[in-house]
Amino acid sequence: MPVVNFGTYHVRKWFTHVEDVLANETGQAADGSAVRRIVVAAAIHNPYAGRFSEDLSDIVAKSDELGREVGRRAVEAAGGEPIQSYGKACVVGALGEYEHGNAFLTQVFADPVRDAVGGGKSWVPSTGKVGAAGAVIDIPLAHKDALYVRSNYDTISIGFGDAPRPDEVVIAFAFASRGRLHARLGGLTATEVRGEDGLR
Repeated sequence: MPVVNFGTYHVRKWFTHVEDVLANETGQAADGSAVRRIVVAAAIHNPYAGRFSEDLSDIVAKSDELGREVGRRAVEAAGGEPIQSYGKACVVGALGEYEHGNAFLTQVFADPVRDAVGGGKSWVPSTGKVGAAGAVIDIPLAHKDALYVRSNYDTISIGFGDAPRPDEVVIAFAFASRGRLHARLGGLTATEVRGEDGLR
């Protein structure tokens, strides 16, 4: 068992990825500010690797500590840019179950992230899978306060080099400063969000 080094977890490494999108796929310059997309992730030892357990509290119980650190790193990476969208994901090493990844991503973990980025009324879109080191995952993004804002439906694809190892889980939270460049499918706009029910 690796030595605990972050709260009740063993974190082998942290990842921070930042990209600024200045033009869309056809070369059209940004209609306003660039889109800053951020992914903060961690490769964490899976305490349930290689075994089944009904009780996954060894992951869930203290995951708010991970959430606070993810939120801190996200705000730092944003560099003063607002965070308008978010999403989360997991990649579970081959000795674990997809359920182990989901255990890291519960509301216990997510609420401190919401707090760090200025709240979030909407649910956090999520995905995950079991995969080998270097597996690429597509993390969905949506407006953090109103799921009906179509312009903020987006995706960021990312891999993590040597993670996850078979006995690890990579947890990842993605963020964006605005919706897609030149979004033109109508519907509720980000400027019209009331932020009352997580939908509008």
